[in-house]
Formats: sequence, structure tokens, C-alpha cells
Amino acid sequence: MSSLLLRKWTSQCYPEVFKALIFSCLSLSEILGRIRPIHSTLSHGDFLLPPPPSPSPSPSPSLQTLTHLPSMASHHHHHPQEDPEPNGATINNNHHHIPKKPKLTPFISDSEICSEFAHHDLGTARINNGSFGCCPGSIIAAQRDWQLQYLKQPDHFYFNCLRTGILRSRTIIKDLINAEHVDEVSLVDNATTAAAIILQQIGWAFAEGRFQKGDAVVMLHYAYGAVKKSIEAYVSRAGGYVIEVQLPFPLSSNDEIVNEFRKALERGKRNGRRVRLAVIDHITSMPCVVIPVKELVKICREEAVDQVFVDAAHAIGCTDVDMKEIGADFYTSNLHKWFFCPPSVAFLYCRKLASTHSDLHHPVVSHEYGNGLAIESGWIGTRDYSAQLVVPSVMEFIDRFEGGIEGIKKRNHDAVVEMGEMLVNAWGTNLGCPPDMCASMIMVGLPGCLGISSDLDCLKLRTHLRESFRVEVPIYYRAPKDGEEIGSVSGYARISHQVYNTVDDYYRFRDAINQLVHDGFTCALLP
Repeated sequence: MSSLLLRKWTSQCYPEVFKALIFSCLSLSEILGRIRPIHSTLSHGDFLLPPPPSPSPSPSPSLQTLTHLPSMASHHHHHPQEDPEPNGATINNNHHHIPKKPKLTPFISDSEICSEFAHHDLGTARINNGSFGCCPGSIIAAQRDWQLQYLKQPDHFYFNCLRTGILRSRTIIKDLINAEHVDEVSLVDNATTAAAIILQQIGWAFAEGRFQKGDAVVMLHYAYGAVKKSIEAYVSRAGGYVIEVQLPFPLSSNDEIVNEFRKALERGKRNGRRVRLAVIDHITSMPCVVIPVKELVKICREEAVDQVFVDAAHAIGCTDVDMKEIGADFYTSNLHKWFFCPPSVAFLYCRKLASTHSDLHHPVVSHEYGNGLAIESGWIGTRDYSAQLVVPSVMEFIDRFEGGIEGIKKRNHDAVVEMGEMLVNAWGTNLGCPPDMCASMIMVGLPGCLGISSDLDCLKLRTHLRESFRVEVPIYYRAPKDGEEIGSVSGYARISHQVYNTVDDYYRFRDAINQLVHDGFTCALLP
């Protein structure tokens, strides 16, 4: 049932409540929450929500499963009426029969998880949550509810709903990441947009002479491709000197990362240069590994690096995120990858103590320019803001899992490690890093006989796995080191685990690779 039908039903059953809700900007679940207390004082038991008085299409399965509400129709109509019970029986309200309450389970069940992700292509083993994330059916329904509220009365939505809705989402994120103040949290399209905001002000500092030509920006060699391009566009073009931290792969310990990072900062300070910005990934994309960000930020402070920006596109919902512990000036993470929001939305944290806080502006300039980044980002012109508004509904979904977000992170980590070890044992290969250096993704070595010898081979093999075996997984090429034997591991698959994955997804991947090996396949055979 949509919020429009729910309001119509409320106006007839509860006119006093309807007066308060008629111009509200509440989501479907929030409206139901307002009605529940009234039901509980007047009803003997729980019934399904009665249908609206006028004929209407059946509600979608995802909305039907959102809640069971007590029936109030019998308290407002004085003629005999029979209401359906959840099990299909009927109840004569004249006899004041007390129905059985539906059996409540404390946490979401496996069947309910399947229902939430029934829109997925069930014929494909989706072990690539890291690229695009996922969105449950109940959140898609909540998003649609917000979209319809806008389309129903755009002016009312803009003036009375949008800003308060975004503030509510920002406040939830502020608490989740342990930020000091909600003004430190902005919502933007994605981590790439956040990177552009930070790098834009670095470019201005070079252009305006506040930074000297040749001053350095340090980033990891594993940095995301779009962020590298943004550094090229905003920093290199303005005269900055870019240093990449060369990290080995596979990795065996955090010490390797720390040592290479220190070396890069030393190079950045040669010849009297200043290191103006360090860009640090929290979880690198390809190859994926959890970076010891707290330690690297601490080193930056010791070495007088002006600003630290943590690109944590994969972090929230995947690993621990605490702004006060990490201590960076800027931090961004996508909410649509591991936090169940629809695409696309990310948060950008900007520490209030950062001297450049007032210099940060959204790249799309609109009417809110100059009112602070959070307000600027909340209105960049007419567009769909629903992905930013569903964060409260996402929290309701997450709280259905045992342990909430912490429980989800632990189960995903444990499962992806177990599946990674199963695969390397089956193929006689190795993981890309120790289990304690991964979160919900891990790199798995592929058999060397597949003949992966370039990035193009990785793309072709990935396409072949998708089209011939219905397996979706990204593949990384690692150039062989000097002295390595021919046929050593040169390709790694990045497998993800999210709540919708099952062991059969990984068995399908295992069997597909085994079949290719058995058939004598090599990447050279692909067109």
C-alpha cells in the first residue's frame, strides 16, 4: 500500500490522526508508527491492515511484509464485520473473539532476506557486491514513497520536507561515524563527487598562490582510478607534484604499507617541498585490502602534512568507521555499496577544525552557494534526492539483523574469508592478504594455467565467466616479479560477501574455474 492510500484509509478510520498527517512529509513506515499507539489502545489483537474503502490494486509483496497492524474497522462501524486473520481464518467482531497474534521472530529470517532481494537476477552468482552494492526491496519501496511525495506536490516537498529529511539522514550518519557535529556531515552523490570537492579546494590553493608550484600530494598506487583522474585534473594541472605510494601485492602485513608510506612522505619533502595533502584509501578497490588508516593519519600529523583525505568508498557497513579515532580532516564513504542505500549517495565528513572548512564547495553551484557545504549539497538543482532521504529506513532494515551493523560486518567478514580459503584450497593458489587485512572482500588467486597476462585478459575472462557461467566477479592482473616461475599466479579475483549471498554462489565460481582448467582453457583463446 502506498502512503497515498494509507492516508486515504487513515482519513476515514482516524480523522483526528489524518489532520496531523495530511501535510506531513513522513515515510510509509513513519506514518504506520504514528498509528500503532492508537491501535494498541483500542484493539484486542493484531490484524492485517484492512484494505482501503475504494478498489485498488493489490499492494506489492515488499509492502505487504512491512508490518501487521491491528484492525480498527470494527470500532468505527457498528454492523457485523468479519476480518481476515493472517492464517486465512475469519473473525466475527461481534463475538469479541481474541485472535492469535502472528508469531514474531526477533531477527530477520533467511526467507525474508531472500524476499528482500528477490529482484536480483537469481540465475547469476553475484559475488561482486563491492562494485555497485545492493538495495533491499523494502528500501526500494521507501524510496518510491519519497519520490511520490515529491511528485504529488513538489513545492510543498521542497519548502517543508526536503531539508528536514536530509538533516535527519545526516544526523543518523553523524552518530554512526562518531562525528562531533552534524554540520561536519554532508550528503553527496558518491565518493567521486566527494573527492572532487576536496581536490577542487587544493587546486584553488595552487592557483591562488597559497601553495607553491611543486608542493606535493601523496596518494596510494592502489588509489581508485577516478580519484587518480581527479588528482590529475585538479592538482597536477594547477602545478602540484604527485607522489604515488608503491605497495607490494600480495601483502603479508601492515608494516609493508607503513614503510612504503613513510618513504613516499620523505620523497615529498625533498628540496624544500611541502606535502599539502595525503589521499589515503581505507579499503582499496583493486586489489582490495584494508589500509591501517589510523596509523597513517598519525604519521601524517607527525610529518606536518597539511591535510589528510581518506577515500573510504567501501568502508561504512564493511569495516569500523570512527571519525574521532581516525582523525582525518576529510573522510568519504558510499552509502550504496555496503550500507543498503539505493544508488547513489555518499557522506563526506569535513572536520570543523580544518582550516580550509570554509573553502569547501560543491562543484555544482546553485542557490545555496556560500551557506556551507552541507546546505549546498542538499540542493544542487531539481533532481531526485530520494536516495539521501531513505537512511532512516535503512537503519530499520539493518536493525532487523542480530547485532545490527556490527553483526552484519562480522558475518560478512567471516563468510568471505571462509569462501576465499575454500577457493584457494580448491585451486592450489593463495589469498592476496591475511584475513585480518580484509573486510567483506578478499583477493583470491586464480590458477596460473589460465594464462592471465594483461588487464585486457582480466576483462575478457570476467566477460566469459558472466556470459558462459553466470558468475559476476572482477579480476585483477598482477604482473609477475623478476625471477618468478612461468605459470605462477598472475590473476586474482576479488570476491565479496553480502547478506544475500549463499555458499552456492562460490561453489559455482569454483566449478566454473575447474571446468576451464579441465578443458585446457587459456585467455589466449578468447577473441
